[in-house]
Amino acid sequence: MSTSTPLATRILWGLAIGVVAAVITLGIGQVFPSVLTTMRAISSAVFDPFGQIFLRMLFFVVIPLVFASLASGVAQLGRLEKLGPLAGRTFLLFTANMLIAVAIGLLMMNLLQPGQHLAAGAQELLMKEYGGSALQAVQAEATRPGMSLSTVVDMFMPRNLFGAFVGNSRGSLGDVLPLIVFAILVGAAATQLPEDKRLRLQAGLDMVSEVMTGIVGFALRLAPYAVPAMIYSVIVKVGMDILLTLSVFVVGCAVALALQLFGTMSLWLRLLAHRSPLAFFRQVRPLLITAFSTSSSSASLPAALATAHDELKLSPSTAGFVLPLGATMNMSGTALFEGCVVLFVAQAFGVDLALGQQAVLMLLAVLSAVAVAGIPGGSLPLIAGLLATFGVPPEGIGIIIGVDRILDMLRTTVNVGSDIVTATVVDAQVRRQTVAEHG
Repeated sequence: MSTSTPLATRILWGLAIGVVAAVITLGIGQVFPSVLTTMRAISSAVFDPFGQIFLRMLFFVVIPLVFASLASGVAQLGRLEKLGPLAGRTFLLFTANMLIAVAIGLLMMNLLQPGQHLAAGAQELLMKEYGGSALQAVQAEATRPGMSLSTVVDMFMPRNLFGAFVGNSRGSLGDVLPLIVFAILVGAAATQLPEDKRLRLQAGLDMVSEVMTGIVGFALRLAPYAVPAMIYSVIVKVGMDILLTLSVFVVGCAVALALQLFGTMSLWLRLLAHRSPLAFFRQVRPLLITAFSTSSSSASLPAALATAHDELKLSPSTAGFVLPLGATMNMSGTALFEGCVVLFVAQAFGVDLALGQQAVLMLLAVLSAVAVAGIPGGSLPLIAGLLATFGVPPEGIGIIIGVDRILDMLRTTVNVGSDIVTATVVDAQVRRQTVAEHG
């Protein structure tokens, strides 16, 4: 396929080719078992290592990308006391939006249990597929001490900061949780610096983020070839169960994203902005189509600003503050997706995440979503870090790589739609406050 074809299209074609080839191989294997045995051996010897090149390019950038993106996101706020009540309303709505989104996603995954559609034998094959790392993760999770104030402190602030998120001597990803805390502290400290120093530090952090995002771009160039290799290998080894599991996962994610955008956001419009949700979504439909087609919150920002001014008649000062900040921080679709992926992959590997762990996952999904670059595929390295944090092999992200492009378009639509709704709600509240003060 020509390299001029959009990347998303090439990845989807690669997924389709890998699935069809695997299904044919399984069919032939029913008649000639030796063929299936041979193709499984080839998958282990050739396709798996090639897939690992793609995955490990993503793993390489987890630590610097999370740190630089999150620290820069906090540092760019400047001195919080100077931002005023507009900022307070905006951040409160951003936080509530993302927490509600993750809660919807986790609830959907708990109801559907997509990872449980794998037979016990298929789960064992997945364990072997990842060299026993999954089994070690499950055993480590089982021996982890019960939750207490002391263990919470250790989770968030270990004695050896760098040792916690660098990982062990075998090169596994470490715990991303202390890294997130450290990045927030660095960003918060940066807001107290003189303006010129804060801007220099922020520019340096942004440069690191851009470089790491460039590496993610290199990895995504391999995706049209790595995706069929990985999905072919998984299907010929695990069987057709994985396709049913992936189908349930995709449908569950899509429904959860739709509930967030057209359910939660409709309630906000009706209750907080006193607008008709039907009329509102009719007005912003071109913006949502732009977000869906570009899969980029950053690329959709000019269209969002134009829609706020021309269609919704929002105050330029409110839209100019909320929408650019939302394109960086208000990632409700991404946060929802991250929570869904971690819970789904954990189910597929037989790692049981208790209610308390899922509550921590909600918080971490929100924080890591803020650190996601506003480009297609930007969330993949962050999800790998979250998987490692909860004792799930980060290589498990390979299961969902093929369908990520479909869901990326959907979650970007939710991200951008949530931004424009938040701007509308904040604008309505500011107008009402102004009327009350001068009434």
